[in-house]
Amino acid sequence: MAKGPDAFRTISEAADELDVPQHVLRFWETRFSFIKPMKRAGGRRFYRPSDIAVLRGVRRLLHDEGYTIKGVQKLQREQGLKRLVAAGEGVAVGAPVEKPMAAAKPVGDRGGLLEALHDLETIKARLDGLLKK
Repeated sequence: MAKGPDAFRTISEAADELDVPQHVLRFWETRFSFIKPMKRAGGRRFYRPSDIAVLRGVRRLLHDEGYTIKGVQKLQREQGLKRLVAAGEGVAVGAPVEKPMAAAKPVGDRGGLLEALHDLETIKARLDGLLKK
């Protein structure tokens, strides 16, 4: 039976999902302070869905985009984890991560509320897509 999208992954499951050896994930933990899987008794690692999303971005930047470890560290320091997650989704590094929020609409403005609802549904669809990966 397959695990659900919100389930934690063991290191072997994470390695299989990311198509990297387990020792690479352990090495990345030593080089990237933002990679912190949950550890149970005995040191067994469990990766949250958010950890997998960040690791997917790190993998893409290092293996596909030709970044160095220092380059990924700098990108995370300057632009945050959202940028790494976006890179894992295939968003080019030079592209903005997300469009700026529109100015707040008056509460009585039905059109503004419908627009805000549409924006929230779009964001939810993107999050659901992340969780399915």
